Amino acid sequence: MVDVATFLTELYVMVDDFCQSQRPPPPLAGPEGALSGSEVVTLALFAQWAWFTSERDFYRYAHRHLRGAFPALPDRTQFNRACRRQQAAMVAFSLFLAQKLGTAADLYEALDSTALPTRNPRRRGRGWLPGQANIGWSNRLGWFEGLRLLLAVTPVGVVTGFGTAPASTKDQPLAETFFALRQQPDPRLPSVGAATARPYVADKGFAGRHQRSHWEQT
Repeated sequence: MVDVATFLTELYVMVDDFCQSQRPPPPLAGPEGALSGSEVVTLALFAQWAWFTSERDFYRYAHRHLRGAFPALPDRTQFNRACRRQQAAMVAFSLFLAQKLGTAADLYEALDSTALPTRNPRRRGRGWLPGQANIGWSNRLGWFEGLRLLLAVTPVGVVTGFGTAPASTKDQPLAETFFALRQQPDPRLPSVGAATARPYVADKGFAGRHQRSHWEQT
């Protein structure tokens, strides 16, 4: 297994080369942060490793172990703002990475959704992301308030596209929007990735003879 220092170095070099050569979308408006765009994208991707149980867990680790590599590391709230500012660059790099890691041996893409809770559903008020997040059901969590994430993944785990919707959204309409955007791309929603000739493998949440026939025809 690759050690953390080697992994971070290789990841940063890939991100920085991409940002220098591919001209990713400009960041959202806002003041420049202490970290460069390449550093923000690198840390945001590193934070997704499975050994971090939460955002706080990752940031505790970063403060203890990564200050030598990222001496300008700000506090957690500032880093969150920097991540939001670099959101378009993160999406662009993730799609670039999916293309780079793809092989002819990838015979299909697995399609599935998962819950992204944003707060306790029993709390009153509109909460975070009003109009975007709402209450839905997850077999893993039960009732939750937040978003639903749809992912397309190759057999070896490369994410080729993703999208979000309110938590109450069912798998079938979410998949239909995903397929439509892959077939007719919209520059405002690039995260779905590119259309593919590979078949999709999905669970019974996407089942339905009429729906499958409709997708094949369109």
